[in-house]
Amino acid sequence: MKTILVVGLGRFGRHICMKLQELGHEVMAIDKEEHRVDAALPYVTNAQIGNSTDEEFMTSLGVRNFDVCIVAIGDNFQSSLETTSLLKELGARLVVSRAARDVHAKFLLRNGADEVVYPEKQLATWTAIRYSCDHIFDYIEIDKDYAIFEVSIPESWVGKTIAQIDVRRKHNINIMGVKSGERVDMNILPDKVLSSDETMLVLGKIRDIQKCFHM
Repeated sequence: MKTILVVGLGRFGRHICMKLQELGHEVMAIDKEEHRVDAALPYVTNAQIGNSTDEEFMTSLGVRNFDVCIVAIGDNFQSSLETTSLLKELGARLVVSRAARDVHAKFLLRNGADEVVYPEKQLATWTAIRYSCDHIFDYIEIDKDYAIFEVSIPESWVGKTIAQIDVRRKHNINIMGVKSGERVDMNILPDKVLSSDETMLVLGKIRDIQKCFHM
């Protein structure tokens, strides 16, 4: 369990709080708007109304004590930048800031952010890949070259074993697991027979996976 400070309770910040609570972490959330703080109360350990660019207010939170500080502000880049810088000045261990554009990311990284996330850009990439091909069910980018895809079983592979299709040697792709409904089997053996009602989790270079599954 980690202690996490979330700054900014718009839709993005609120959804972060909801997921962190689900994962069992302790969450402190702040926003300058009272109605946003009220809306987040069911999903956080504690919440306060305040201006994240106010040094006195932020000092009172004891930001050094949090494992992670997430700046989720999306509607005011100046405020996001000042908040990021102030958190680092006050000794925050890890500052993760939201960016909408590459130029924002550069400024945030130069002014205290340890890492930057692009929710709109990342979701746009996921949506484009997920819905541009009928047999892709999910997609997780690891870096610019590698990713994990959840894909349907090709007809030519149905009824064959993992060893028989020999996908690692032929296509340089690793089968990480097989999914049936909500159940995921990550301990698959070479004699596992593939079925048409299953999907696979495959890891590899994006270009190799695209070539293998004709994406």
